[in-house]
Amino acid sequence: MALKSTIYKANLSVADIDHGYYADHALTLARHPNETDERMMVRILALALNAHELTDICQGDGTLAFGAGLSDPDDPDLSLKDFTGAIRLWAEVGQPEEKPLLKACQKADVVRLYAFHHAAEVWWRTMQSKVQRLDKLQIWRVPSESAQAMSRMAERSMQLQATVQDGAVSFSGAKDGLHIELERWK
Repeated sequence: MALKSTIYKANLSVADIDHGYYADHALTLARHPNETDERMMVRILALALNAHELTDICQGDGTLAFGAGLSDPDDPDLSLKDFTGAIRLWAEVGQPEEKPLLKACQKADVVRLYAFHHAAEVWWRTMQSKVQRLDKLQIWRVPSESAQAMSRMAERSMQLQATVQDGAVSFSGAKDGLHIELERWK
């Protein structure tokens, strides 16, 4: 018998000072049995970092939503679609192969990848030359220590805050908080 996804609920307050975006997001996440808390929390971080695109790209007339995740490798971890259904932003987390990134760049205006695992540096050394030609692709490194600290905030029901200022994120939950400085690789 197949294992079912576990449902998580999060109320995420985003204060993106860099982009003048302030909003609360009620999130429902289906965590695949093979997905770790670390990966799930990086998906939430990706949403916090890209939520301002709702107004910047879609002038408030778009949908920012989680995809099927590990259940469907052809679906983004996070996407922003405008009112016509066009994919304006495709966000992935992890260390995917070149082929899915190429497909994402063909389907979306912008593709952002958030690499977070402790093996991300090894992955980047093998992928760097392969993805340089993908102009629509941006790659950001979430420090492993930050991703692991975020995973300790995971609960079935969460109250989270993300403040984006000067390119860094202050991310906090009910008990813990941390400062995250992402590094842009591409």
